[in-house]
Amino acid sequence: MEPDAGGSLYEVRQKIYPRAVSGIFAKWRWAMVWLTQAVFYGACWLPWNGRQALLLDIAERKFYILGLVLWPQDVFYLAVLLIICAYSLFLFTAVAGRLWCGYACPQTVYTEIFLWFERLIEGDRARRMKLDAQSGSLYKYALKSLKYLVWILFSAWTGITFVGYFTPIHNVLAGLVHFNLSGWETFWVVFYSGFTYLMAGVMREQVCKYMCPYARFQSVMFDPDTLVITYDEERGEPRGASKKGADLKALGLGDCVDCGICVQVCPTGIDIRKGLQYECIGCAACIDACDQVMDKVGRPRGLVRYSTENAVEKHWGTKDIIQHVLRPRILLYTFVLCAICLAFAWSLATRTEVRLDVIKDRTILSREVEGELIENVYILQLMNAGEQIRHVKVSVEGMDGISLDGRSEFTLPATDNKVATIRVRVPMENLKKGSHTIYFRVDSADGEKLGVHEKAVFIAP
Repeated sequence: MEPDAGGSLYEVRQKIYPRAVSGIFAKWRWAMVWLTQAVFYGACWLPWNGRQALLLDIAERKFYILGLVLWPQDVFYLAVLLIICAYSLFLFTAVAGRLWCGYACPQTVYTEIFLWFERLIEGDRARRMKLDAQSGSLYKYALKSLKYLVWILFSAWTGITFVGYFTPIHNVLAGLVHFNLSGWETFWVVFYSGFTYLMAGVMREQVCKYMCPYARFQSVMFDPDTLVITYDEERGEPRGASKKGADLKALGLGDCVDCGICVQVCPTGIDIRKGLQYECIGCAACIDACDQVMDKVGRPRGLVRYSTENAVEKHWGTKDIIQHVLRPRILLYTFVLCAICLAFAWSLATRTEVRLDVIKDRTILSREVEGELIENVYILQLMNAGEQIRHVKVSVEGMDGISLDGRSEFTLPATDNKVATIRVRVPMENLKKGSHTIYFRVDSADGEKLGVHEKAVFIAP
């Protein structure tokens, strides 16, 4: 379809000036802001065994998470963690819609922080709108410059903190002071800082409305028993202004006074009275705002509330809503999620710190040595994933008369590995031509069984 002459294929952005609101859901949002940012900005400063407690050292290929040291071989745990995140998203969305978006998504959290700075410097909604409508003045430029400076400084510190999880934060700060950050560290500080500023300061609701894929596929995760932010149209319509205590039935009006505050507080600028829309991020600001208006006009709260499609249509109470929320789909998601989490926790708890990889030396598949013995050579990689020095002993089993020739005890440094060449010998009289399965075992040098073993192949000529 051809656009009209002089028209545009794209909607012109209307700047949104979210109004500040207080209430139970606003308190929950700010609690999540404080919690998530305390973890993000604080975790990189926590010490643990003389190192950073949380450090994703890509250069050394080691991830330090408190007492855990994860190696590239532990990528399985990352896969399981992603599965847990996916099932959590399915569960939370099926229960109560976009809880993640409204309370914990970084886009929501940082937009709240940037808006707080904006309100602190430029004032409330009315003052910000008036300021933007003014022609250029020294006062306007001073306020705008101060706001942008604060945003830039906050974004820069966010970028520095982000890089501090991949390079020790003390090293990052020292590199900044002495201007000797590496190229990739400089790139990621600038990149992450720039995107924080761009997403939370400039684009804001545009990210949620046009860039976030979750806004597009959330509808397939909802059903008529999903808790979503709902406007009670039956109770609220027809809208119209009325005095406190007025006879609404005689006036032919509903409870909605058509004040528009629910639209003013919405960070994406939608009107919840038009029904659930994909732009709604589930922040519940409109619930807090509407409840305050209902209190002022002396009418019951809950004109805008968390409810379900079925509950509104069938006039269910809280008990009925809870009963239908705990439906088979939710119970299945919960069971699967709990099972995966328990298996994940058990795997981490029983994970051995000593690892073994065996590679057959293919230079010489086998050879006859003195004493009528057949010898195969193997390259063993012994890994210590813990933070304590380990003394281990290597043994081999699986064939009659099998033995190791040479050194069998090794000292493994903390969070390091050692490569050793091992010669395995078997008497010729015990051998048949072909390949035979053998097992290398690693136990503590003091006799403690570690349960570490690896299969290999012994070749007889």
